[in-house]
Amino acid sequence: MTMLRAYLDHNATSPLRPGVRDVMLAAWEVSGNPSSVHMEGRAARGLIEKARLQVADLVGARAGDVIFTSGASEANMLALSPEMKEAYAPSPASHLYLSAIEHPSVREGGRFAAQAVSEIPVNSDGIVDLAALRTMLDAHDPAAGRAMIAVMAVNSETGVIQPINAIGQLASEFNAYFHLDAVQAAGRIPLLMAEIGCSSLSLSAHKLGGPKGVGALVMAAEGLEPQPLITGGPQENRLRAGTENVAGIAGFGEACFNAENALTSDNGIAKQKALRDAFEAALVAMAPEGIIFGQQSPRVGNSCQFAIPGLKGETTLIQLDLGGVAVSSGSACSSGKVMASHVLTAMGYSVDVASGAIRVSFGWSSEEADLSRLIMQLRKICEKNSINTARLVENA
Repeated sequence: MTMLRAYLDHNATSPLRPGVRDVMLAAWEVSGNPSSVHMEGRAARGLIEKARLQVADLVGARAGDVIFTSGASEANMLALSPEMKEAYAPSPASHLYLSAIEHPSVREGGRFAAQAVSEIPVNSDGIVDLAALRTMLDAHDPAAGRAMIAVMAVNSETGVIQPINAIGQLASEFNAYFHLDAVQAAGRIPLLMAEIGCSSLSLSAHKLGGPKGVGALVMAAEGLEPQPLITGGPQENRLRAGTENVAGIAGFGEACFNAENALTSDNGIAKQKALRDAFEAALVAMAPEGIIFGQQSPRVGNSCQFAIPGLKGETTLIQLDLGGVAVSSGSACSSGKVMASHVLTAMGYSVDVASGAIRVSFGWSSEEADLSRLIMQLRKICEKNSINTARLVENA
């Protein structure tokens, strides 16, 4: 008999939505190259342009400013470019300021030299220190080039929502570029680029119930361009050469359409928040000294990162998996190894606490049965490890 499993790792990858699969299957029947001028080519091009509009609608952008990539990591690399153009004229950036809790694809600094990258600290609640960012921008030398800020809208581990509008205001005040990693925010909070004030924004299809291997960089204005990452053909406004992944892009567009609807649907993010809140209530009852990271900050409704003193993260992860529950210890791009979360250490937690963290992330396919299995298996683990909540000591 096959074990029923609870998949609760949507922040790593959200399962493909049935409607997205249908769109992709239909797209695979279109044989033309989207750069060809014949009827088959125009049919493929039409699928791409429909998806481009759907992606743009999700973030309040123009379709022509959407650049399709192989994923958000590539989109971030494309965006983090010193050789920028504005209104098609060179307007370079000389220094990159990124938060201490960024995804690995941003933490590497893109195409900036290591000495041209500075880290913005966060407070104990996982929020970017705006005063520190202001101090950095005050000290920046505009004669050397413009500043570039890179901050994620929602942290992939804690689910904490960053003050992106305030960061956008600082960027405007200091004439800085502002790249927003919106991967974990899309479909969970409203995103309108003009209101945020970001100059670019990255998205990933597979976080939205779309296919893996597709993403997008969305620019804020025509003529605002990074240096191309892949040169060759004229695809994607000459910023990303190569024949487009037509079926993947079509599926991405459909996933964005669904994500936009999920923002206001009772069966969307509101349902996920109800499941998350029920889990956290059960967690507190089960282990009163457990830590829920970022709990005092604004968070998206689907995410909970926690640690129970006395339980090791790697062991708990394996035991939950054996019990039919799929969760994670943090960013999927850091997986293959369970180690202390750089997000939690940046928030001031000890390595011991950070190494014990587990992330639960609900999504479009999550149901009450998944929650019940998670609680049941976690309770078994606590009992097996003789967790005595009376003797647990918070170790932040």
